[in-house]
Amino acid sequence: MHWQTTRYRIDLSRPKVMGIVNVTPDSFSDGGRYATTHSALALCERLLVEGAHILDIGGESSRPGTPPVTLEDELARVLPVLRDALTLGVPVSIDTYKPEVMRQALELGVDIVNDIWALRQPGAREQVAAHPSCGVCLMHMHGEPQTMQRSPLEGDAVPQVAQFLQQASQALCAAGVDAERIAWDPGIGFGKTVEQNFALLARQHELAAAGYPLVVGWSRKSSLGVATGLPVNERLAPSVAAALLAVERCAQVVRVHDVKETLAALKVRSAMLAMANNRGMEPKA
Repeated sequence: MHWQTTRYRIDLSRPKVMGIVNVTPDSFSDGGRYATTHSALALCERLLVEGAHILDIGGESSRPGTPPVTLEDELARVLPVLRDALTLGVPVSIDTYKPEVMRQALELGVDIVNDIWALRQPGAREQVAAHPSCGVCLMHMHGEPQTMQRSPLEGDAVPQVAQFLQQASQALCAAGVDAERIAWDPGIGFGKTVEQNFALLARQHELAAAGYPLVVGWSRKSSLGVATGLPVNERLAPSVAAALLAVERCAQVVRVHDVKETLAALKVRSAMLAMANNRGMEPKA
């Protein structure tokens, strides 16, 4: 399987790690430590040293209750970081739902549009469709960031997420976008209960059956806090565990804050698989 993006046709035969770069003063996970261009670029470089395969750069927090950021502020935050990140030799993703941010990022040469709204904002689908090759990650979100946890999704989340993402993908393909450019994100924590989030993990293979790459982000999410009782700054171990479980259940890309530790866990998995293959054995679950 491959993911076609602006500059790279990403080989997904082995799992890829997407490093998170929040250029925001109000991120739930890092408290705005990388809100300046200088600190965000330093983080980009550190994540690459740690082994990140993709950089995902965003200028607006999507945590519940966070007020929206103006277009001007978002552009001022992300464009300087994107310009330099694009020289670092890896695919670069822009995490945004605003069509104008997409347009300007794509003009710079950004590889992937990562949209929590799955291109539902007016003009967003057209921006992606007008580009000859950029990748796009369509995410499922129930409601909107300001209110999504007040009235979460009802019922079995898995088929609802699959149906939503399938419809969004079909609409994009109908607009002329090749299916090889599209990836799915189930949207862990975006308008879903803790039970629904873990059901999406346990039954992730049902989403994978559609044939699109899965980009999954569990890193430091509140559901991990509920499961473990740990505050956000102590969720390294559960975040790595969730990433590993996601890969075991067909995720091709895991979106994480802790690149080094996640890659170390994936290397252990790779070593086990290599030994099993050498012996002609299937590893037991």
